[in-house]
Amino acid sequence: MHLNHVNLGVTEVPATVLMFETYFGLRRTGMPVDDKMAFLTDDGGGILSLFRVKDATYPKIFHIGFIQERVEQVHAIHTQLTDGGFSPEAPREEHGRVTFYFQAPGGFTVEVNAFL
Repeated sequence: MHLNHVNLGVTEVPATVLMFETYFGLRRTGMPVDDKMAFLTDDGGGILSLFRVKDATYPKIFHIGFIQERVEQVHAIHTQLTDGGFSPEAPREEHGRVTFYFQAPGGFTVEVNAFL
């Protein structure tokens, strides 16, 4: 058995899709993207579905994470996001990993990390 998909309610579907494609390598799958919904897939075959909502309200601890193989990749993604107009926290070491968080355009938090 494996996880089939995760559904996120987001305030901006196209901008969220663009962020996932540009910085995390997700690809469109299924039906075409529009301003109401989109389906993305990763290299492992997991699906992320995005549906537009008026107000994306998540608990403070909620986030989605992208683990990297090397710490250098965390820093590279941080630079790319910053250059792309995002405002990620500075990468920091905690719990045996290097990590940072930022707010995605759809109204939720994303974490990028790598174990030391």
